[in-house]
Amino acid sequence: MGLKDHYVASLKGRLLQMIPNVHIVDITHLIKPFNSAEAAYTLRSCIADFPEGTIHIIGVDTEPILNFGNAEGAFPSLMQFKGQYFIGNDNGFFGAFLGDDRPDKFYRIEDVLSNPKDMKSPTKNIYLGIAQKIVEGQDFNLFATEQSTYKKFFLPAALFDENLIKGTIIHIDAYGNLITNVTKDMFDGVGKGANFEIHYRNKEYNISKISMLYNEVAAGDRVALFNANHHLEIAINRGANEGLGGANKMFGVKVGDSLQIRFFPRGSHDTLESLF
Repeated sequence: MGLKDHYVASLKGRLLQMIPNVHIVDITHLIKPFNSAEAAYTLRSCIADFPEGTIHIIGVDTEPILNFGNAEGAFPSLMQFKGQYFIGNDNGFFGAFLGDDRPDKFYRIEDVLSNPKDMKSPTKNIYLGIAQKIVEGQDFNLFATEQSTYKKFFLPAALFDENLIKGTIIHIDAYGNLITNVTKDMFDGVGKGANFEIHYRNKEYNISKISMLYNEVAAGDRVALFNANHHLEIAINRGANEGLGGANKMFGVKVGDSLQIRFFPRGSHDTLESLF
């Protein structure tokens, strides 16, 4: 919803009317418009830090597409997952959020058909009402229908072969850090402790060390590490602070760009230094 306009304040004001003692936590209001994949990555990255019973409202691409006979339909939906509740539009968000996981329960909110005027601002007029019903302990079956499926969303997956991982930049954070879909488990499984080079953009830019912390390299130097969510991240240490703009601007990299990690078992590389 952004931070320029009245939308967020209006949403919070309505919520405080409905649930006066509610604790509101802003995750972000700066998801790119209609970018459900970005919303899914952002929310999935922080749910482990929320207590059981938390209700998450996802206000991205919220307008329903009410077409019961068409897979392209998108219904307001409610998901239970790991003891928390998620209210949003089944536009691919839930599929992107879950990945290979499965929800504990998934419901379609079908009573919106009886109040078409609420679809004009569904986050406020539909989703907050669902949150209120959860807080009040209402039976979900009174206002929703349990579903066995939800819309899939196929995010780019990292590919690997012997001694090679091909990944993708899936997110760029506020510091300009490049977050990839390469996980630590995949890196360790393919590499098995071998020497490696991470190539992103071209041969000129490569990293051959995984650091624990940004400050293991000098300010302005490039660094690779596994972040708190175990995704490979490429950054410029203090790059944004020093005016370089972060790794994305420094290297001209954007979401969707690819990278490669090549592993060199001892004796297999064509350079002398790889033998030591």
